[in-house]
Amino acid sequence: MCGISGIINKTFEEVNRSDIKTINDLVSHRGPDDEGFYFGKNIAFGHRRLSILDLSQEGHQPMTYLSGRYTITYNGEIYNYLEIREMLAKEGYLFHSGTDTEVILASYDKWGKECVKMFNGMWAFALYDKEKNIVFCSRDRFGIKPFYYTEVDNKFIFGSEIKQLLEFYTDRYVNKKILLDYLVIGFEDHTNETFFENIFKLEQAHNLIFRLDDNSFATERYYDIGLDENIIKLDQKESTEAYGKSLENSVKLRLRSDVKVGTCLSGGLDSSSIAAVASALYSSGSDEKFTAIHAKSTQAAGDESIFAKEVSEHCGLSLKIVEPSNDDFTEHIDEVVYAQEEPFGGPSVFMQYFVMKKAKEENCKVMLDGQGGDETLLGYERYYPAHLISLGYTGMIKGFFNAVKNSKLTLRQLVGYIVYFTNSKVRLNRLKKRSRFIKKEYVDSIDSKRVEQNSKNYLNIFNLQHDEIFKTQMPHLLRYEDKNSMRNSVETRLPFIDYKVLETAVSLNGHYKIHNGWTKYVLRRAVDTILPKSIVWRKNKFGFEAPTGSWLGRIENEMQESINSSAVLQELLNQEIDITVLDDVQKWKLFNIAKWEHVYNVKIN
Repeated sequence: MCGISGIINKTFEEVNRSDIKTINDLVSHRGPDDEGFYFGKNIAFGHRRLSILDLSQEGHQPMTYLSGRYTITYNGEIYNYLEIREMLAKEGYLFHSGTDTEVILASYDKWGKECVKMFNGMWAFALYDKEKNIVFCSRDRFGIKPFYYTEVDNKFIFGSEIKQLLEFYTDRYVNKKILLDYLVIGFEDHTNETFFENIFKLEQAHNLIFRLDDNSFATERYYDIGLDENIIKLDQKESTEAYGKSLENSVKLRLRSDVKVGTCLSGGLDSSSIAAVASALYSSGSDEKFTAIHAKSTQAAGDESIFAKEVSEHCGLSLKIVEPSNDDFTEHIDEVVYAQEEPFGGPSVFMQYFVMKKAKEENCKVMLDGQGGDETLLGYERYYPAHLISLGYTGMIKGFFNAVKNSKLTLRQLVGYIVYFTNSKVRLNRLKKRSRFIKKEYVDSIDSKRVEQNSKNYLNIFNLQHDEIFKTQMPHLLRYEDKNSMRNSVETRLPFIDYKVLETAVSLNGHYKIHNGWTKYVLRRAVDTILPKSIVWRKNKFGFEAPTGSWLGRIENEMQESINSSAVLQELLNQEIDITVLDDVQKWKLFNIAKWEHVYNVKIN
């Protein structure tokens, strides 16, 4: 895992060397082990390396291949690189390193742009093909690794982080459309736009080809989720076995590393499942136990440490607990806002940040995490409406009572979920009512069709999961994960988002994902023999829950002052607002915007 940067000068002149050096240095935290540059006629690549596989200088980037025909700057891991390498070696390809980077280059030479379909992993890279005079860029299937780009001052610029691109803008303007989606609807990463005007992200499962002869570029999608008819036909026992085997293979691949590997452990089902499978497979070459790191909430209601300890004892883990205090939170607000680069959902992001900070202290350069389990196996309670509708009228009544019995929802709450998530008019009216402190013309400008489509998706489980994976849920969680981990020079690996695991999960009969009211039923069954029953059959879920009330209550005056002094919010809000009338979610969003505006010197048109 690393940091990448690149500049293409559209005037066909040489790139200013200090420009590429400056933006490369801005992501030194992503790669503290090495740096490198490549300079062509009117292009320049930069790279910061975090050494994970083949720690020698053979892994130095940017890497050239076939006597300089190809040059790549690459961030990520191709977990099946050994298998691809063996395949290519049989075709006569020679390798001079033990890196996955060289495998990407050879794969591109063999298969061209189709090479990315061979990869199982996470990646963002730019590959200069001197003979074709193009720069081939690609981002992994689900967007685990970031790739941002912009066009400014006759340059095409890309990088792992937005701050690299902002260096070329004297004035930085907010993208009001995305900001309002965040404030009113709660969507953050549902398009290729960012919170900054004119800065874009290469969307997940897309390639970008820049043609150097005429300075044109185009993006194309190379992957979408396919349903496996053979998986759909499996019975419950077969489904459990298929999913369990798929997850085990995914974890095994993600343990490939030449540095220490650990795991995040909230105490919930997803992270506990990863910890259990990984600890059974892990071999560090010593008697050292597999390390797990837990963030404990100072508020009793959100404290899951008892569950993390239970998993740790059961699996023989070395558990490290970090308990961020009010002072830890306040002292790191600017740091986390800077690291995240765009406004984010809530203070739980800080808990994840402190886990990664602890991982760095423990010398865990690689951390496994449980992102993706909920989206792929219907883990959130708001997925109940889609499940109940799929049961038909005869099964729906029984499904209602099973859902109430085996979740923390009351019958009234469940009915409320169905009405809210499946009826776009009800949802839009409620969202607008909650946003009454925002000027009417701005609230009315939001894309209501996006909400309408999202509500329609609740009528079909596959459509809902597809939307959650590519638009409304997983993208922003992956953004938080990448920014928090890489700020601390830690690589995170996500077994649930192995594309084979994900396709298996999505293809499973929906009645095995939610069964008798139990969410993620097939996963519970798959790990029932390797985890304590109290973990497998938990009804409540948190996920590194932050003591939000305590943290925000401590800084209420600062929040009020920041919001009042925000030029962006003054333009959007009806009047000076008293934040004591707002709930914690609303308070955080407004404060986050004000802080982000200050940290990044953002203006509004």
